[in-house]
Amino acid sequence: MNESQPTQPSGRRDRSDQYVLTLSCPDKQGIVHAVSSYLFITGCNIEDSQQFGDRDTGLFFMRVHFGADASVDLEKLRASFSAVGDSFAMDWQIHRADEKMRIILMVSKFGHCLNDLLFRSRIGALPVEIAGVVSNHTDFAELVGSYDIPFHHIPVSRDNKPEAEAQLLELVREEQVELVVLARYMQVLSDDLCKALSGRIINIHHSFLPSFKGAKPYHQAHARGVKLIGATAHYVTADLDEGPIIEQEVERVGHDVRPDQLVAIGRDVECQALARAVKWHSEHRVLLNGSRTVVFA
Repeated sequence: MNESQPTQPSGRRDRSDQYVLTLSCPDKQGIVHAVSSYLFITGCNIEDSQQFGDRDTGLFFMRVHFGADASVDLEKLRASFSAVGDSFAMDWQIHRADEKMRIILMVSKFGHCLNDLLFRSRIGALPVEIAGVVSNHTDFAELVGSYDIPFHHIPVSRDNKPEAEAQLLELVREEQVELVVLARYMQVLSDDLCKALSGRIINIHHSFLPSFKGAKPYHQAHARGVKLIGATAHYVTADLDEGPIIEQEVERVGHDVRPDQLVAIGRDVECQALARAVKWHSEHRVLLNGSRTVVFA
């Protein structure tokens, strides 16, 4: 008897027909009905839907993962949904669910977050395509090269900072990059660069800020007997390390933990928090809500 190829269960669609709709708008009656009715009329099938109404800001947020027939493409969806979006003054986007987000990683001399993101991307744990790695040092050129990813050395000094940032922005434009990730990039970005990449640049820092600034924060924390090690992943704004928070991670520590152990624990929680933030942003799960975020994780 000839073996037959397995078929997909009835009702399931290939990933190429999957899309994600995200939106935010002033909260009022009829939004969910309008969105679901549009998808029904368009012949789409809702596979997952999350929503949140913020009573403080009066805004409504929604993320819908849906499948569409092969006859419906991305441009048709965007064109036909615009009337719904206009009627509710929505800030909305529709993306293909299977499309990997193009990102650039930036790093200085601490490579744990860089190494973690490179590996996660390689094994498919992150829905991203790393278009390049930018650094103001050359320490990780060989590591990046082992992944067959372009490495860009852009030195930064007080005198050439505007030129260096212009070079970065040009690279972002040329490579059609949607997200820049500061994987322990130890340079303060200018206000102009923060504005140019608003909502498209993520940073990671230890959660001791502003308590322990400057050199060796984990050693400072050890001297003060901290009981929690933490890290915060957030969007970058002109206010240093005060952008909208995407994710945080903590680890409890005891009195017997040495400073070098605190550093190791800190590196782990930084990697975890940053990886989740990058994943959620790349899957269009994070919506800005003023100085805060709504995360449909």
